[in-house]
Amino acid sequence: MLLLHISDIHFRSPDCLNPDFDPDRPYRTRLIQDVKSQVAKLGSVGAILIGGDIAFKGAPDEYSTAMKWISELSAVAGCPLERVFVIPGNHDVDRSTITRAATTRNAQAAITRADAGWREREFRAQISDPDTGRALTAPLAAYNEFAKVFNCQVYLPDHLYWKQDLALEDGVTLRIYGLTSTFLSGAEGRNDTRESLYLSPLQTVLDPVEDVVNLAFCHHPPDWFMDQDDVNDAICGRSSIHMFGHKHRQRISKDDGFIRFSAGAVNPDRNEAGWQPGYNLVEVNIDGAGVGRGILIKAHLRQWQSNPDMFRAVLTNLRDEVFRHRIPFPGDARTNPTATIGSASTPSLISVPALPSDTVEVDAEAAMGDPSTRNLVFRFWNLSSSARREISLELGLISKEELSVPEPERYGRALIRAGERNQVEELAAAVGKREGH
Repeated sequence: MLLLHISDIHFRSPDCLNPDFDPDRPYRTRLIQDVKSQVAKLGSVGAILIGGDIAFKGAPDEYSTAMKWISELSAVAGCPLERVFVIPGNHDVDRSTITRAATTRNAQAAITRADAGWREREFRAQISDPDTGRALTAPLAAYNEFAKVFNCQVYLPDHLYWKQDLALEDGVTLRIYGLTSTFLSGAEGRNDTRESLYLSPLQTVLDPVEDVVNLAFCHHPPDWFMDQDDVNDAICGRSSIHMFGHKHRQRISKDDGFIRFSAGAVNPDRNEAGWQPGYNLVEVNIDGAGVGRGILIKAHLRQWQSNPDMFRAVLTNLRDEVFRHRIPFPGDARTNPTATIGSASTPSLISVPALPSDTVEVDAEAAMGDPSTRNLVFRFWNLSSSARREISLELGLISKEELSVPEPERYGRALIRAGERNQVEELAAAVGKREGH
């Protein structure tokens, strides 16, 4: 599967609202042209991962413009819009909301000022309280309206992050964890600094399930968190692929058990030192079988050059245009310590019987990554608000009390409940009846 990893697009209003006066637009246009040329060589993109800072100040008109560009990018990449995944960055936070809302400032301050040993409990208490939980997501209101069609919205306490499954070869699943790093962004009116944010162990569960490859997807890299050591240990120990943004520096680092990508910004500030737009194309495939199988990564890092304007390949130390890395399949080496890692032909030394199908637990949210289900989610959000309400009440997916909850949260819960209650087919039939009316 080919993944397109971009970050930090920074659609800034009013500049982005008129393409004739948007000085950043040419870089986005060149990126689309370059993606088109790469797809001609590598094949269609299986999923687009947008790593935050879609907007510049979290304004609704910035997201409207972003959606048009993302649709254009999706088309040339050969990737349907329902296979786009997004997470928020600090520029997706509407800081004016924080300035106006004492509840938001107080909730952020309570988490920030808690002793390190007590911070997780304080965080849990703040997100679990209906008032403070809503206050902590209020600065992401415009982002949530944008992200809801991708099923990537954030609401508390039960949707701190999202997870979605994509099918790889031989029954292996790529599970993307979209982590939310921005709950403390803009706290006390200050700019975020290293170690000023908090992720918490509630977001780094990254359960190492059999036959699942975990991909940790987060705007801020670990060194921006108060709990950076715990975050880094969890991400390194439980996920094979890491994708970060924020720093506007395109980097790749490899370890025996993982590979980590830092996306270059699509539109970094033109006045910043080291200004250099960039993006990543990452091929992920399963190599081999049995205990000798591995995750084969081929990464194409594309970086801007001026005069002539174009994106070009970032080269490895050996002057190769492709960064290659093979990671032993997570868990296989520890389960079978005598296996020879690296040989695709290594036979399985231990025969493990398959579990009966009725004992396999299905993660309802993650399973919504199935192409047909994500297409249904996209179609659901394209209905009128009244149609969404009628369907959700008709199928018992929301209660009347939940009608007062913001739509991204209300129907986000409804869609996940449809999966949990095996009502996806009913939902699809109800959506189909209302389409075109």
